[in-house]
Amino acid sequence: MPLTTLDDLLTERLALLDRRLTELGSVVVAFSGGADSALLVAAAVRALGPGRVIAATGDSASLSQRERGAVRDLAGELGAAHSFVDTHELDTAGYRDNSRSRCWFCKDELVKRLQELATEAGFAHVATGTNADDLSDPFRPGIRAAALHGAVTPLADAGLTKDQVRAASRAWSLVTWDKPAAPCLSSRIAYGLTITRERLRRVDTAEHSLRTILRRAGIDTYDLRVRDRGDSALIEVDPAAVPEVAACQEGLDAVLRAGFASVAVDPRGFRSGSLNETAHNTPTTRGR
Repeated sequence: MPLTTLDDLLTERLALLDRRLTELGSVVVAFSGGADSALLVAAAVRALGPGRVIAATGDSASLSQRERGAVRDLAGELGAAHSFVDTHELDTAGYRDNSRSRCWFCKDELVKRLQELATEAGFAHVATGTNADDLSDPFRPGIRAAALHGAVTPLADAGLTKDQVRAASRAWSLVTWDKPAAPCLSSRIAYGLTITRERLRRVDTAEHSLRTILRRAGIDTYDLRVRDRGDSALIEVDPAAVPEVAACQEGLDAVLRAGFASVAVDPRGFRSGSLNETAHNTPTTRGR
């Protein structure tokens, strides 16, 4: 659990972040509405003033309706102007084919569109919310694509880790300090399955419906994913919530109605990047 006060190391790294942002002069921030990009926008507004910061969100079929509805309001709360930027990654065969390098094509498209926005606004840089922990992950094709286009990474430059991002966010009273990660909808689709608007839409519908039903039933889960594995859906929730979710027939039926032939709840619970795993236990499925 992050602390409400800043330790000396975190204070030092936030000072480095402030200096780095001041050097940059003006930034278009790739703004997902998550903890990293929210802290970056807040820090940029502090360092540069609101007139030299734009929080920009890529708007495509892979952005969930839930996130689309929240990002503009959040940017306003952080004191920054917000812009949706149309992205067309689904027009790229490399993205639709959904290999393990899918994120390269997504970030390539996003950063190019953000650079166009920066040029139009007369801004100097495009910045991403990449943190120091992200750089230690050997499999992050999106980070490599952004770097090739010259995107800057102020959080990582200052050495800020994910835990420090959350601690700083809590100390600054940002509502995102404990927000679960919310990667794009394409991350729910098993590698090798073609990404289509229809697949993205049914995942979005399934997650929204399931989340609503669980909340109404008083079933708490911090993380929730509906993984698309072809005709079947695999639900991942917090391990402690697995038995209740598996017994929630209304929720399972809602996932089926979204367009899946069968649904299962993974007994191991939520695991970030679980689609990268090469072996799976096979949970019991329920069909129509």
